[in-house]
Amino acid sequence: MSKKPLALITGAAQGIGYASAEALIEDGFDVILADINANGVLKAAETLNAIAGLECDLGDASQIEAMFRKIESDYGPLHALVNNAGVAMPDDFLTYSLEAFQRVIDINLTGVFIATQLAARMMVNNQIEGSIVNMSSINAVVSIPSIPAYCASKGGVAQLTKVAALALAKDNVRVNAVGPGSIDTEMMASVNADPKAMKVAMSRTPLGRPGTAREIGDVVAFLCSSKASYITGETIYADGGRLGLNYLC
Repeated sequence: MSKKPLALITGAAQGIGYASAEALIEDGFDVILADINANGVLKAAETLNAIAGLECDLGDASQIEAMFRKIESDYGPLHALVNNAGVAMPDDFLTYSLEAFQRVIDINLTGVFIATQLAARMMVNNQIEGSIVNMSSINAVVSIPSIPAYCASKGGVAQLTKVAALALAKDNVRVNAVGPGSIDTEMMASVNADPKAMKVAMSRTPLGRPGTAREIGDVVAFLCSSKASYITGETIYADGGRLGLNYLC
């Protein structure tokens, strides 16, 4: 059983999930990493000296439930949950398949609901004043036509965050979200590789550069800390100023 506050981070084999784990470990958490990439999550856990790296498809309810049972029995109750796992699956709107749409919703929204509910039960049953952080996106507010399911899922995450925050406030469990803009991760790899596409993306980012995964991880760590003890139901948009932009720079 963990003697430190325990955090679970999904989608943690790389990118924002990995960076969030790194930041939380520095803040004194024991961290469990979860990811569909079994080899990647085990390697990440070893590199970070996390207490476990668990394979889990966050689009599969039965796998999520099994993972939470294992965590509670083997490591103890969670003090923090970071719902970071997500996919985009871009395609043309007119030919976007129902299967792709449902897969994105299953991972990005339904999986977040299931994990949030299970973590909250664990926290409430153990009288833990916990923190749940959901990974939303600026695409909860603005949209891109080629990622309809992603935009819909992130809008749902923003609302789910508010609902859960209200429902759990009486138990002192805080629920917030982070909404990244253009972040230098695998999801942005195709943009990074195309100078023209990068120029367009940065024209919509007043700070003039993509953010780093660690910059998002630090926001996650803040929301999990006592420094954010009076913040719940909020989405912090870490986007280099993009949502405030009313014209191209």
